[in-house]
Amino acid sequence: MSMAAYLGIVMVVGVIVLLFMVIKLKVQAFISLLIVSMGVGIFSGMPLDKVITSMTNGMGGTLGFIAVVVGLGSMFGKMLEVSGGTQRLARTLINKFGKEKASYALALTGFIVAIPVFFDVGFILIVPIVYSLARETKKSVLHYGIPLLAGLAVTHAFVPPTPGPVAVAQLVNADLGKVILFGIIAGIPSAILAGPVFGKYIGKKINVGVPDYMMEGIEKEIDEKDLPSFSTIFSLILIPLVLIVLNTISSTFLDPNTFFAKLLKFIGHPFTALTVATILSFIVLGRFRGLSKEDINKVSTSALNSSGLIILITGAGGVFKQILIDSGVGDVLAQSVSSLNLSPILLAFIIALIVRVAAGSATVAMMTAGGIVAPMLSNFSVEPALIVIAIASGSTALSHVNDSGFWLVNRYFGINEKDTLRSWTVMETIIGLVGLSVALILDIFI
Repeated sequence: MSMAAYLGIVMVVGVIVLLFMVIKLKVQAFISLLIVSMGVGIFSGMPLDKVITSMTNGMGGTLGFIAVVVGLGSMFGKMLEVSGGTQRLARTLINKFGKEKASYALALTGFIVAIPVFFDVGFILIVPIVYSLARETKKSVLHYGIPLLAGLAVTHAFVPPTPGPVAVAQLVNADLGKVILFGIIAGIPSAILAGPVFGKYIGKKINVGVPDYMMEGIEKEIDEKDLPSFSTIFSLILIPLVLIVLNTISSTFLDPNTFFAKLLKFIGHPFTALTVATILSFIVLGRFRGLSKEDINKVSTSALNSSGLIILITGAGGVFKQILIDSGVGDVLAQSVSSLNLSPILLAFIIALIVRVAAGSATVAMMTAGGIVAPMLSNFSVEPALIVIAIASGSTALSHVNDSGFWLVNRYFGINEKDTLRSWTVMETIIGLVGLSVALILDIFI
């Protein structure tokens, strides 16, 4: 057996073991990724001390960036959550769009809210508005709920500074500004087709009211005067995005040696952009609205508690990637794919989709696919930002019973497993397929 064939077998066995540990043995994904990375390194013939060095470099190289971004993003999102900023966005947009176009307003709300706020938190905060609309109009909760879910899911997967695309961008060395631009380009048609368009269709097929066990929660209304203004919330969310994109634009059109270009690069780095947004949220949504320094400290601390697992899993994905590079497995994979004449964008989507279906977790799918694809990219002429969109698309599609999101929707909408598959799973798959299609089209012109 040739060395290349042996390394290929090691890689395949490693991924199978990873999925077995996560699915059957229920071993935490962080531990599973570390064990499999170690095993791939050892069985590929790496010296034992080199395995440890690669794991250290992979963890440190990834977390040196990701830990700061996820930590700042979590604190920023938590301030929007506790201030009522998410409810303000939803109410204002629904008022602007009107009841007839409320599904589009909810899709847009989800799209904006998921930038700073985690998917499940954003959904739980806004779903009472879905219930109210469904009761008032006598329409299925899916008519309004699916658009909200689509908006949340699209941004959660495609648009930094949410953890998933940021982590994959770090693994494949993609420019975050480009990921934001391409993520929005791919996200808009994905959110429209999977949200208002599909929501209207499936709402007629599955006419379900507000679950009785959720009725108590939707009676609680927040006084309008206690909410921050729409312009304040929208501006705060927009600040880090604009700064990061300005950095990308300046690096393309300005002389990098000029002071202005260096200044834009500094303030447009995700560290600076998110630090500015987070500090402003402490001041505008905290101090200006009566929170004490101690209150703000408690909010930011609680936000960091929820981000620890995401940071660790992301770091383990970096370990997996580094082991594949240092062991030579990445080169073997690249050569094999080159001989198949398969688009790296399509390959990235397929790998992420397979892990998504098997493991359920979108985070595990993203990290695994990013780790496998990253070592191959030097052999291809492809924009890394499009690889991020492809991986995000694959890790979104075909969500089913092994995904926590599936049961979140099942519970909050009071529907059975079959109808959850017909609604939530189809919605997620539409997002994935549209995202992939846009990435393939963009690849033609870039």
